[in-house]
Amino acid sequence: MIRVLKTTFRTSKHELDRLFACNRESARAWNDCLSYAKEYHKTNGKWISKTDLQKLTKGRYHLHSQSIQAVQERYLDARTNAYRAKQTGYGHIHYPWRQKKNYPTWWKKDGFTIQPNGKIELSMGIHNGKREKPIIVHIHRIPPGKIKEIELVWDRKLMLAMSYDDGAKPQENPNQSIAAIDMGEIHGIAAVADIGEALLITSRKLRSVKRLRNKKLKELHQRQSHCKKDSRKWKKYTCAIARIGSKTDNQQRDILHKMSRKFATWANGHGVKTVVIGDVEGVQKNTSRCKKNNNVQKRRSRNLNQKLSQWPFGLLLAYLTYKLAALGIDLNKIDESYTTQTCPVCGRKKKPSGRIYQCHCGYTCHRDVHGAKNIYAKFKYGEIRTLDWSVEKIMYLRPAS
Repeated sequence: MIRVLKTTFRTSKHELDRLFACNRESARAWNDCLSYAKEYHKTNGKWISKTDLQKLTKGRYHLHSQSIQAVQERYLDARTNAYRAKQTGYGHIHYPWRQKKNYPTWWKKDGFTIQPNGKIELSMGIHNGKREKPIIVHIHRIPPGKIKEIELVWDRKLMLAMSYDDGAKPQENPNQSIAAIDMGEIHGIAAVADIGEALLITSRKLRSVKRLRNKKLKELHQRQSHCKKDSRKWKKYTCAIARIGSKTDNQQRDILHKMSRKFATWANGHGVKTVVIGDVEGVQKNTSRCKKNNNVQKRRSRNLNQKLSQWPFGLLLAYLTYKLAALGIDLNKIDESYTTQTCPVCGRKKKPSGRIYQCHCGYTCHRDVHGAKNIYAKFKYGEIRTLDWSVEKIMYLRPAS
């Protein structure tokens, strides 16, 4: 399986300056891709192809040829993904347009050499008929397996993200049980299995991290608004804002990794073969307080809009996907519409208030467990109905516990 190791490195001051120059050169290649594509569309009325883009950018940058190709591929992928998103209905998505000052640099399999002592030579290619001297860095830990790609990234400092194949293959899974997940903003994962057990993993720590980040950013932005743009103090606040954002991203990544790992371990230990998860894509859309298209619909509060727009359900789903695949567990997505509101006994729809779902017919269940059970029913039977088993045990976990 392909994995990524982000690691620090040691190098000289001269080589460090060359690495910073690489990211500036990659940004120049990205900006040229934007301008060439724009001019090509104006002239020919269609999108520029990869071949034409390579012809226009060939030999213009002090980078390895594969590093330049990687920037072009990222641009073309961003353009294609934006088109697909627009076709799906996300009209607010923009095609790539933003100019960059720095951009990550990639070295593919022919662009670097790794020695057993941790020495890495990053090739800079041939320019004006002469091969440039490679950039030499040293790392403490070489990832096991074959390294596919090295990316120079910025995470409060320059780091190397190394993609490698660890040689591991998905496990054989002879189990037959089915589990359902209802992702939420309070309980990140609420899962039930047909063996009569449920799992609730809280994401309150992640909420507190986001809330603290929002308060700090608000304070810094207010202070920065009183400074002259591009002044020394203005730049200090800009760096502070970037540090806080980077730190929060690392905390969020750590929490989501622990949440997905705890669920994968729970599912594997309870004999789960298939996991079905409710698709919540679109819940973050239309978070404006003013419902211009539908004035009858109840307006959302600013706090709720902020929580929904900062809910990282896509990242959690990505972590679950590869962790479950490594254990031989299949993951399926289904529409989760009205699974939280519908009573499986009488079919009445009711928006729950609080953490307990109570229906007029007497049905009572934990709100998130109730949603997961209805997702299970929609996957198994194609409709929301009463299950032939009940949840006898609920396990509560924290990501850091």
